Amino acid sequence: MKKIIALLLAVAMLFCFAGCSAEDTNSGAEAKSDLKVGFIFLHDEQSTYDKNFMDAAKAACEEMGVDYAQKTQIPESKDCYDAAVELIETDGCDIIFADSFGHESFLIDAAKKYPDVEFCHATGTQAHTAGLDNFHNAFASIYEGRYLAGVAAGLKLNEMIEAGEITADKAKMGYVGAFTFAEVMSGYTSFYLGAKSVCPSVTMDVKFTGSWYDEQKEKEAAQALIAGGCVLISQHADSMGAPTACETAGVPNVSYNGSTLAACPNTFIVSSRIDWKPYFKYMISQVEKGEAIATDWTGTIETGSVVLTDINETAAAEGTAAKIEEVKAKLLDGSINVFDTANWTVDGKKLDSYKADVDTDANFEKDTEVIKDGVFYESDKRSAPYFDIEIDGITLLDRNYG
Repeated sequence: MKKIIALLLAVAMLFCFAGCSAEDTNSGAEAKSDLKVGFIFLHDEQSTYDKNFMDAAKAACEEMGVDYAQKTQIPESKDCYDAAVELIETDGCDIIFADSFGHESFLIDAAKKYPDVEFCHATGTQAHTAGLDNFHNAFASIYEGRYLAGVAAGLKLNEMIEAGEITADKAKMGYVGAFTFAEVMSGYTSFYLGAKSVCPSVTMDVKFTGSWYDEQKEKEAAQALIAGGCVLISQHADSMGAPTACETAGVPNVSYNGSTLAACPNTFIVSSRIDWKPYFKYMISQVEKGEAIATDWTGTIETGSVVLTDINETAAAEGTAAKIEEVKAKLLDGSINVFDTANWTVDGKKLDSYKADVDTDANFEKDTEVIKDGVFYESDKRSAPYFDIEIDGITLLDRNYG
């Protein structure tokens, strides 16, 4: 009898060790709590924008030990509401996150129907006025990342001038934008100001595509900018259209949302992006603790939310890495402000006051003063950008994309 008991104990211990080993091996994928997060993405991993979110979602959920589900290719329509409902009722999600600006109104409708579920939304503008405890907006001070990327671009222009490839008056950049939204305008303006801080003669032309993701249109826009004399291209659009056009033409490129080095080894300089992992960890942690998620959350360089890729030394100007670190330190200590009004003008004049459309309404009324002590304070009154000023030095080649 004792031998049988001993044998049974040994078998039980063997199963225990085997189970413990399997759990350790898969600890990143297996849920450690009952919490489940549902993600709604505008496109799929072919979009650099959505892939950036997808990678962060996977990393954050695995690190936090929570289960998650996702819906891809969800347009900015009632499909977003339907996706949220399915994630809640079928998949049992406790938190819903959507990644595109146009998802917001449909997510708000879902938040009203499901008051016990938390809804978080990237790039949105309405959380602070919606009056819903379970609806939240999030973004990051990516204008600082774009400013740093602009510094890299300006150094490249200086290198081209010094090498005799262009003259200072030909230091014109091109920018491929999706829409004439404040988010895009804030991004291209901060990029331009970063370049201007080291290359004072720089100018920039901007073309819009009317789509967050259209590879052909983005490629054609980049080609048109190059044909128009632009010697360096950047973008706020989500495909490889512009970077590959630059690689084909041999024109330096600053991309967005991730490195394009593999496809563009000769022209890629650097990329800025928002790392959404810190926010995802934050929202999960708040729900686990039973504490409120911030109505508006803005990630920063300090939170690890605003990052740059490694610099491609093949295409970048010598000394770029050191200069970026120098400027980053000044952004962090406040000695540089991206939208310092001393560094840009509108129709030849400096602004000492400006009301932005912070509280979203149907008439897009300017409602909130955002300049103080000579600085336009972006993402201070809400997380999403509201810089929508057309400054001198930047030319919009088309406008009907709002």
